[in-house]
Amino acid sequence: MTTTSTIVTGSDAPVRRGGKVEPIYYAFLLPPLILLTLAITLPGVIGIFFSFTDSIGLGEWEFIGFTNYIAVFSDPAILSSFLFTFGFSLVTVILVNVIAFLLAVGLTSRIRVKAGLRAIFVIPMVISGIIIAYVFQYLFQNALPAAGSALGIPFLQESILANPDLAWIGIVVVTAWQSIPGALLIYIAGLLSVPGDVYEAASIDGASPRQQLLRITLPLVAGYVVINVILGFKNFLNAYDIIVGLTNGGPGTATRSIAMTIIRGFQTGDYAYQMATATLFFIVTVVIAILQLSVTRGRSAL
Repeated sequence: MTTTSTIVTGSDAPVRRGGKVEPIYYAFLLPPLILLTLAITLPGVIGIFFSFTDSIGLGEWEFIGFTNYIAVFSDPAILSSFLFTFGFSLVTVILVNVIAFLLAVGLTSRIRVKAGLRAIFVIPMVISGIIIAYVFQYLFQNALPAAGSALGIPFLQESILANPDLAWIGIVVVTAWQSIPGALLIYIAGLLSVPGDVYEAASIDGASPRQQLLRITLPLVAGYVVINVILGFKNFLNAYDIIVGLTNGGPGTATRSIAMTIIRGFQTGDYAYQMATATLFFIVTVVIAILQLSVTRGRSAL
């Protein structure tokens, strides 16, 4: 009598038996794959196809090749929205990560009521972005100018949302206020994963708190920094609701993001033209994601 045994090792242990993937895993994979295809992939492919036409979203259409793409590259409104979106995303992701990391360091230190403070700091992430935007719009347009007039502070007497050169600052502040809690939770998880023995050994060797932060904490949570930067940049590139609530893209088009430009185009019948814009935006974001992953490969926290 001959018996055979299957030796399963590594990460494939629960998946493979005898070199074959168990059918149950395909059963779990198939439904989300179908939903992803129908809800995201198929509409995306259809949209890319119509970007080569003159379609207005319904009715008859004709194939016009790369005409829409050529027009996009020469459209100052599109180029301005691209510039604003990437500049806003870069500034916001830096601000969010710096503040979130410093807060995480404080909330994982030996201070009292840190559990209560953690609960308070994560409140903004559960509030709708449009509600936050309307609240801050009132503060920027009414409360702060009134306080500036009462205190005699000139630069506070005018709403920054009405200034084409400063309106983006208000958007950065509000977006960061809502986004910091999510990054904060990730950093807290990273800091709590660092063994306490490391800090004890560093203290015995005479390392100051500043040296421990720069030479121990930062290197050990670098993977979490990578996660926050990638997720944050991806989210900020798609900024829409907070901008609509604060400035609606104004003054003029000074704070109009790519997402706003595309949606406004859909509403005015520029379906094919804005699909070309969306396709280019998709390509650019994919390239950025690949570059981020290639630069940070091997430093992931997962």
